[in-house]
Amino acid sequence: MGSDECEMPFFMRTRVKICCIRSDAEARMAIAAGADAVGFVAQRPPSPRTIADDQIAGIIAVVPPPIATFLLTSESSADAISAHIELTRPTTVQILPHLTQRESARLAELQPHVRRVQVIHVEGREALALIPAYAPYVHAFLLDSGSPNAAIPRFGGTGLQHDWAISADFVKASPLPVFLAGGLSAANAADAIRRVRPFGLDLCTGIRTEGLLDETKLASFMLAVRKADEAFQSD
Repeated sequence: MGSDECEMPFFMRTRVKICCIRSDAEARMAIAAGADAVGFVAQRPPSPRTIADDQIAGIIAVVPPPIATFLLTSESSADAISAHIELTRPTTVQILPHLTQRESARLAELQPHVRRVQVIHVEGREALALIPAYAPYVHAFLLDSGSPNAAIPRFGGTGLQHDWAISADFVKASPLPVFLAGGLSAANAADAIRRVRPFGLDLCTGIRTEGLLDETKLASFMLAVRKADEAFQSD
């Protein structure tokens, strides 16, 4: 079920997804800067990064193709995720909880035309064992720096970097494209690309100032990615 893109010969440029979009203006800014995708964090559980489903739907409705729109959902069943998709109409659903294989298969049946991306929080090398469990049912993975098994669980948006050596091994082992998230900024984008070789980079906090998307930080990040890709291609 993997994307045809993962079968293409490398080199492929690094895709960029700008997450935590909270307004039409932020979406336009991200797209103008060259983002391949914009992401929205739904209000379950509520946090400073979330917006209501009707706001998500309104912004998604005006995002032009071919820009992908990602709904980050915390719903934990196929039926609930499918209902969330129907409310917001994204091109892609980013699944935060770890579904059972049965629920993953059901979601694929319920929403065959929506791309499905499974979030994996890299707390240790056990993350690699999740590849065969989810690969038959999703189109890509997204590696983040949350700690869902901690005494006080955290589910991304931490601004923290996890162990990229594990992420690099995950990319090598995965039959599907892999996005890298967690603690990314213009300062480490090139290092992330060099060390992990992800399909794409996904970030939120590293391009924000006082919670708002920062045009200068965004431009610096996109430039760093382009330069890293050029350097990688010339090697």
